[in-house]
Amino acid sequence: MEYKALRIIISGGGTGGHIFPAISIANKMKELNPDNDILFVGAEGKMEMEKVPAAGYEIKGLPIVGLQRQLNWKNIKNDISAPFKVLKSLRKAAGIINEFKPDIAIGVGGYASAPLLWEATRKKIPSLIQEQNSFAGLTNKILGKRVDRICVAYEGMEKFFPAEKIIMTGNPIRKEIRPATPDSKREAMEFYGLNPDKKHIFVVGGSLGSRTLNKAMKVWIADGCPGGEDVEILWQCGKYYKKGTDKFMEEIGKERTWNIKYYDFIKRMDLAYAASDIVISRSGAGSISELCAARKAVILVPSPNVAEDHQTHNAMALVDKDAAIMIKDIEAIGKMMNEALKLAKDSGRIEAMENNIAKLAKMEAAESIAKEAYGIIR
Repeated sequence: MEYKALRIIISGGGTGGHIFPAISIANKMKELNPDNDILFVGAEGKMEMEKVPAAGYEIKGLPIVGLQRQLNWKNIKNDISAPFKVLKSLRKAAGIINEFKPDIAIGVGGYASAPLLWEATRKKIPSLIQEQNSFAGLTNKILGKRVDRICVAYEGMEKFFPAEKIIMTGNPIRKEIRPATPDSKREAMEFYGLNPDKKHIFVVGGSLGSRTLNKAMKVWIADGCPGGEDVEILWQCGKYYKKGTDKFMEEIGKERTWNIKYYDFIKRMDLAYAASDIVISRSGAGSISELCAARKAVILVPSPNVAEDHQTHNAMALVDKDAAIMIKDIEAIGKMMNEALKLAKDSGRIEAMENNIAKLAKMEAAESIAKEAYGIIR
């Protein structure tokens, strides 16, 4: 099929869970037609303003701020300028649309997509949103009645959106995330300076880090890394926690942390997955989609600080199929590393979990969404 060149706006962001799928969609649109002209719109000061240009795309920022799920006084109390920022963002979004003249607008969730998609639908521009989680976010719930198509990753989303607009696509992931091969595992060992004779645990709390996962790691390390003689650890602590982690690790001393390599941000996530036998992670939708694609045995610690407790619902979708272990956030400090070390000694269970999680992978989600975008225009 021939795909004509389009002018495309992609909007959303705030966290890696929104940004990286958005970039995956953009990359697929470029594959379908290299002449596609793509503009991103995000929130000023958020990580998309750095990550999107690094991926080779232009981005414009809106002065939008996040709102609570309930539109009430708390929104204004938290930021007295919030209503004015919303109005300013709507005006700026309208100006961006008038100047860029998109053929289609795509929203990936996060409050940055609300003004852009609102204005796009008001101007009758074909539009599509992608909802990653099992519980729809506030922005997408508002936009669902206005857009032409809604791409989802979970069954039962009719309780949030008009059923006739819903398409099951899965969540887009970075194309380099794939099951490990002997070659990629060897490259990963060399890249991170790991011992291939050891078991490897990858602790990742998302692009910004996780207080709970970091605290669980610090408690285990301070106790002398009990049971960790035969493992090596990769640990993404997050940029917000890097200085505190530096100080902690310096106080503990290198002779006691020889088996731990930590970073504020893991750029080669494909190699981190390839190196790991076990992954400890939050259960955001994007993370789960990548773990399925990478075919990893995983321990999930859902964040309690998310709307509708959707990370627990995401995790249970895997636990119910024996594709993951779940530990409650409140129990993580005492149980997380003990459970991981116990699993590391059980090769049979690791293999079973890998096989089960692989069955849940949707490897072509970005392509499905890109083709839906073309279908709306046709």
